[in-house]
Amino acid sequence: MEGYITLLLCVGCLATVLGYPSGQISASCDSMLPSHGGNGPQSSVSPYTITVSKTTFVPGDTIAVTIQSKSGSDTFKGFLLQGRQVGGDWITGTFTISDSSNTQTLTCGSQANSAVSHTNPNAKTSITATWTAPQGAGPLRFRATVLSSYNTFWTGVESGILQALQISGTTCGSQKFCFTNPTNCDPNDTTCLFMSAAPTGNGYVFEMSGPASGYVAIGFSSDQKMGNDDVYICTKNSAGNVLVQDAYNTGYVAPTIRNTNTIGSTVSSYTNGVVKCCFISNSSISLQLRSSGTSTYYVFLVSGPSNADGSIAQHTKKVISSTKVDLSAFTTTGSQSGISRVVLGHGSLMLIAWMTTGSIGMIMARYMKSTAGKPIFGKAAWFQAHFYLMILTVILTIIAFIMVFVNAGDWSGGAHPVLGVIVMILSFFQPIFAFFRPDPKHERRFIFNWGHAINALVIKILAVAAIFLGLTLVDSSTNQWLPKVMGGFFAWEVLFYIILETNVRLKSNETYENSSHRTELTALIIFICGNLMFLIALLVGIGQSA
Repeated sequence: MEGYITLLLCVGCLATVLGYPSGQISASCDSMLPSHGGNGPQSSVSPYTITVSKTTFVPGDTIAVTIQSKSGSDTFKGFLLQGRQVGGDWITGTFTISDSSNTQTLTCGSQANSAVSHTNPNAKTSITATWTAPQGAGPLRFRATVLSSYNTFWTGVESGILQALQISGTTCGSQKFCFTNPTNCDPNDTTCLFMSAAPTGNGYVFEMSGPASGYVAIGFSSDQKMGNDDVYICTKNSAGNVLVQDAYNTGYVAPTIRNTNTIGSTVSSYTNGVVKCCFISNSSISLQLRSSGTSTYYVFLVSGPSNADGSIAQHTKKVISSTKVDLSAFTTTGSQSGISRVVLGHGSLMLIAWMTTGSIGMIMARYMKSTAGKPIFGKAAWFQAHFYLMILTVILTIIAFIMVFVNAGDWSGGAHPVLGVIVMILSFFQPIFAFFRPDPKHERRFIFNWGHAINALVIKILAVAAIFLGLTLVDSSTNQWLPKVMGGFFAWEVLFYIILETNVRLKSNETYENSSHRTELTALIIFICGNLMFLIALLVGIGQSA
């Protein structure tokens, strides 16, 4: 009887070598721990290593993955090998095998061939399987549990990080948080501004992509205004290389770069005007520490030009999440444009005021006096046109100023708002001074004439400069076509000033009564038609920036 019991125990021991000597261990897919009980994993450094045939990939690539002894002499009897996505720790990809006598694929969850295990308890010094990259895979590492005997095994045997060369939106909302402009756009579309994030360890896996002349960047803020924010920047230098930088900003100034080693495993490129980068941050977002553990933020996604040394200039496009987001929630959100409709309305009114009504009004006062015609309400037609056009210009300027000031709440933001404030002040006082002008025959009337003209010229120059700066802020195109059209608009206006001024000089020796007024009227009509064409083009472009 005792011999029979001994025989049963021996058979039982043989049957429980490694718990699953045949390697059918799908039940261990999540934990990657042996299910046979016994001792826990070893705390010493694993004598085994995982090597890969390459460290970057695109969907469809195949990579040879090898588990082997570091010394070449240590053997192992069992193993479980998986591809795990960095950020979310998802099982990813599929395996194929060539040595069916020692290796087999397993189904983990509902995904067939997503892991590899042993087929027998024989001693092995190495095994190799081929992994195929799926669509949407981000940075990943291979992880294994390796058993040298029933009670001796090591968990967390890992390869280095493999980086995806192609950013994908396939797993947005399921395996990573994504923020895009336009909403739900494909990061491989050259017009798509895109970022994604997935938590890993103390940091995050970040991806960024977007059309830009120099850089794309993401910022994390406690509000929807710039200042005291964490920033990550992917910027192109003069050599065409893309640098990844960790920074913070304190307001409407260039971010301060942190001199700490917080960025790892970087892949980046600049191709056909599109900046792309993927990297892993090794630290948490500092806002989380400042706000007692909260992990929700407003997300800023911006792009703009960079300098030769890789430092960034003011952004030309900015989008902001409409609400605070949790980066670990794996949601997909579209963007609320950082350029609000109020701001775009402000820009449109200023453009109409100082490139159309103001310009025509100034031309009427300077060059159309000789085409007076019949008086209107007791005043010359040119004067009435000048007066009402300039009053309309001032009204539009005041409305535009109030709109943007209420929206922004302050005057911060560089030279553009400063110029706008000066234009507003000078415009407000221009009609007041005109109301108290002396009689045309007064001996000091020339003082008013010169002051009125010089102030108008200063306002015009500052307004044009402010419009140029404003258009660079709202233009989201890679070639910045709005400021270029504005340049043509301004050149068109200067051309007609030259034509009309030349006409005045040529007619200065003729008698006023015998002068023909056709030249002035024809030039005015042509100018207004061209002016309206440029204006419509710019207004359409501004509308597309919403």
